[in-house]
This record gives sequence, structure tokens and C-alpha cells, in this order.
Amino acid sequence: MSFLAAYSDQPLAHPTPEPSAAERLWLALVALGLLALGVAALAPAGLRDTAFWLGLGLLSAGALGWSWRKFGGSRGVRHNFLWSRASTSRGAVAWAAGVALTGFYVVLYWWPAYLENLIRPLDGLSQLLRGRAADQWFLYGSFYTLAVLLMGGRALLKYRHSPYQRVRTASVMFFQLGLAWLLPGVLLALQQPEFYFTYFWPLKYDYLFPGGVQSLLQNGHLGAFMVGWGIIMSFVATPVLTYFFGKRWYCSWVCGCGGLAETAGDPYRHLSDKRREAWRYEVSIVYTVLGFIVVTTALLWLNAARGGALLGRFSDEFAQTYGFFIGSIFAGVVGVGFYPILGSRVWCRYGCPMAAYLGLLQKHFSRFRITTNGGQCISCGNCSNVCEMGIDVKQYAQRGEPIIRAACVGCGLCSTACPRGVLNLENGPREGRYQPSQLIHADSLRILS
Repeated sequence: MSFLAAYSDQPLAHPTPEPSAAERLWLALVALGLLALGVAALAPAGLRDTAFWLGLGLLSAGALGWSWRKFGGSRGVRHNFLWSRASTSRGAVAWAAGVALTGFYVVLYWWPAYLENLIRPLDGLSQLLRGRAADQWFLYGSFYTLAVLLMGGRALLKYRHSPYQRVRTASVMFFQLGLAWLLPGVLLALQQPEFYFTYFWPLKYDYLFPGGVQSLLQNGHLGAFMVGWGIIMSFVATPVLTYFFGKRWYCSWVCGCGGLAETAGDPYRHLSDKRREAWRYEVSIVYTVLGFIVVTTALLWLNAARGGALLGRFSDEFAQTYGFFIGSIFAGVVGVGFYPILGSRVWCRYGCPMAAYLGLLQKHFSRFRITTNGGQCISCGNCSNVCEMGIDVKQYAQRGEPIIRAACVGCGLCSTACPRGVLNLENGPREGRYQPSQLIHADSLRILS
């Protein structure tokens, strides 16, 4: 028997506490809400709407009530027993959640007819907001936004002692609700393109594809503004903001993918793989995706300039291939469905071209860094445990070296979880970003991604 197997059979020094009666009550409401949504998915029209809205109400009340009971009376960051609970340590509950999430995404993308009973109850809301009946994407956007708001409330309670975390969480909740859900719907109601101002190329790649640009320009001055907005945000604002603030201004404050990871994905952030092998896969895959979208964009524009002579009828297929494998399977099915198994930033680490683009800017041109005070580090490992991007923060803290990694999204949880104030997020001058002591650490230089 191996050492790890023998160790895993030993009883915990402090057994995992059972949920209190009040916590069980709130969790029961969550379970009843999910059950009601399941009933709505299968019920006849007369019962469907009642079951749907009852399910959402119970689910919301239970999630917020449990969050208040769990974190409302505590101080500090509570990450106790995460590795001993079936729901947060890749146990049976985590696998069940992962299968359910993955299944939902698969049905949503390829067999939406099976979700018709969940789509139709939203017709009234969709008519009010968008001036048209609901569809699978309105269902998805509504569920997505609700998840960010509910789990954002949980995050606000859990990290309420940290001003940085409070403001950051409120920011992603605002951008998801206002600019990624309400505003696109209002634009549709006004017979304008459904435009998402919080997504830019290369993440929202089709906004700068020739077909996407042409489609937007057909909508007059507003369409031209949208095209200009996309170009400026991708090639001017992004480098400038990243220079001053690092990639956190987008990945942890604005982006909807990051917003879901920081709220709904927070219970799973410790599951990110910290091994060097994982970092090698991360670097090889995410920059390949970035390269692919850059080449795809360039080829499509060259093809358009030559009147379609370069790619011919394969032009659309070339773009759709990227959309299918990266936009649908990677970003959706794997990126969110695998939260309970691989952690909350699988898509951001391994597949997001925007994260890769921002990471290159952050590592080579930004003023952002996380400074460390090695003399105060007690090697507790809290910082590494909460890093959702797979960075072994403790190694830097022990040596007192600044953390300058392309992967770091600046969420600040390493600093928030540190009991000694060892880590600080800073936007200092470019001079001195790398300390002279780093030059003698060959291993450190190799792991800077």
C-alpha cells in the first residue's frame, strides 16, 4: 500500500463537522428548488410555469439563506474541511454536480428542444426586456446571471472583511447584470444588434471577423460605434489598462467568464492543479488557442480582401470550426461543467485567448505585481490553496520574491487568505519588478509563465 493510500485511510484529527439544523433547512430549500425545476422540465403547460418560478424562488432563497447562515457570523476566510467534503474534494457529490452541469450545457448547445419547458416560462420576461419570445440563449443568460448574483451574494458575505473583495465581487455582478444581460436585451428590443460591450476580440472573436464587422456596419451609426468600440478596446484600451493594472482589470472585474468563476466557482477554486506538468499544458494549449484565433482572423480578412479567392467556400467553415471546438465545447461544456472536478478557471487557464493576450501584456509590459515579505511567511499554504490559476504562491512567499506570472488574474484571494499580511497587490514602477535575488533561482525563472 502506498503512503498516500495509507494516509487517506487515517481518521482526520478534526472530523468534518456536520451541517447545523439551520444549514440543513436552507439546503433543503435548494434541493426542493432543483426538484421543482426538474418537475417544470417535464410537466404539462398548466403546471410548468408555476413549478418553474417556484423552483427559482426556493433555489434563490435557499442559496442566500445558507450563505448568510454559513458566513454571516464568521470572521476571516473560512476554507476549512474543503478537502474532506464530498462536494468540494472530487467526491460523489462533486461528480454528480459536474455531470449535471456538463449535461445541461450539452443539451443547451445541441438539443435545446428538450429545454422547451424551461424556456417558455421566460417568455413574459423576454418580451418585457427584449420584445420577443425567449429562446435557449435567453434561458442560458438568465440562469448564468442568476448564478453570478446568488453566488456573488455568497462571496460578499464570505469575504466581507476585505474591501478589495467586496468591490471586486460587486463589480462582476454589476457588469454581468447590466452590460451582459440587460443592455443586450434592450438593444434587441430597439431593433439593434445584440451587442455585448464587456466582450472583445480575441475572446469575442466574431466581432472583428469580416462578417461580424459587415453585419454591425449595416446598423448605421450605432453599428459603426460598436465596431469602433471593439477595435479600441482590443488594441488600445486593453494594453493601456493592463499596463497600469495587470490583467485583473478585465479577468477579475469585468469578464463574465471570470465573474462566474469568482462567484459560482469559488467553492472549487482550491482544486486547480498546481503541478509543473499542468503549467506546461497550460502554456502550450492557451497560446496555441491565441495563435489559432489570430491566424483565423488574419486569414478571413485576407480572404475578404481577395474577394473570397483564398478560402472560397471554406471561409465560413474555418470560422465555425473554431467556434465549435473552442467557443462551445471548451468554453462552455468543459469550462463550466468541470468546475467541481478541475477547479473554477479551467477555461481561463487553458483555453481563453483573451487571458493569453492579457497574460503576455502583464508579464512583459505591466506595472502589476504581487509583492511578498518572506520574513513574515509561516508556510501555511493558504495562498497556494486558494489560487484558482494553479500558481504555487507559497514558493514565492517563502523566498520573498514578487509574483509576476502571466496566468495571475489578480483576484487577490492569496492576499486575503494570508494570516500574516505577506502578500500585497501593487501597481508599482516597472523598474525593479524582478529582484536581483531572482537571478540566482533558475527554477523560479523557469516557472514564470
